[in-house]
Amino acid sequence: MPLYLTDAEVDQLITMQDAIESVEVGFEAMSNGEAANLPRQRLRLPTGVFNIMSAAIPAIGVMGLKAYGVVKGRPTFHIQLSSTKTGGLLAIIEASRLGQLRTGAASGVATKYMARDVPSIIGVIGSGNQAQTQLEAVCRVKDVSGVKVFSRTADRRESFAEEMSPRLGIRVSPAETAESCVSESDILLVITGASKPVLNGEWIQSGTHINAAGANSPNRRELDVEAVNRSNVIVVDDIDQARIECGDINHAVDRGFVRWEQVRALSDVIGGTTPGRNSDDDITLFESQGVALEDMALAARVYQLAIEQSIGVNF
Repeated sequence: MPLYLTDAEVDQLITMQDAIESVEVGFEAMSNGEAANLPRQRLRLPTGVFNIMSAAIPAIGVMGLKAYGVVKGRPTFHIQLSSTKTGGLLAIIEASRLGQLRTGAASGVATKYMARDVPSIIGVIGSGNQAQTQLEAVCRVKDVSGVKVFSRTADRRESFAEEMSPRLGIRVSPAETAESCVSESDILLVITGASKPVLNGEWIQSGTHINAAGANSPNRRELDVEAVNRSNVIVVDDIDQARIECGDINHAVDRGFVRWEQVRALSDVIGGTTPGRNSDDDITLFESQGVALEDMALAARVYQLAIEQSIGVNF
């Protein structure tokens, strides 16, 4: 019988380390031709948007979809996980917490392959729940010596610093401006709901790795054209989906600063067919749209752990 898992049960079952390892397995399967991903589809409604995205990973025996409606700004996420061996339904999983973890984990995986192997200062632009998991994931894969955080509201960046410092065992300091947050940072995490750029290319120092995970709609941008143009290596989690959704890259393409032929898939970096960086001086950029491949890879791990620990309700 299929299993139903709540957000609270997902949070009980999974760790960020599990999430990073699971997402990496999904991209490895994609690099080997053992997985497929379909871009998100958005159905516009009078009261909001209905979203659906799907992927199959025969390498680990799962396929499925994530569907969520956003009505009056309130999203409700569910994953339908099925077996590629039998076609049968395995589980329905509430996916708000799972989505937060998989988005952070994808940036963690990209950072592992694209950032320099040096003790790093991290600059975070954004202070919401997604920024928390972005930072946690990067701290799992790199030696981090300090963190700076900026958001438009002083109280929020101070609260973020106060909460994340003891959680990670690393000093997190609020920054007064976005530029001071970026200055001297080795890794940048940009995760906002901005419609206009919050990261200017002229602020970025050589050798920086950037994870940009908020601009997953054509009318949203987090990076200015110069930031994209200065990036020596540009990687996305899925090229087809990025062509539809990535406001940062599409705006730079439309202005003639970059070409889509320059953009690489994260699965190719993990599979070794394209480098994550060519030198320590490169500026590298990972534009994350959040794809179903990541959801299914992590959902498979959650389902496995739930079966092992007898958690969830059969229906």
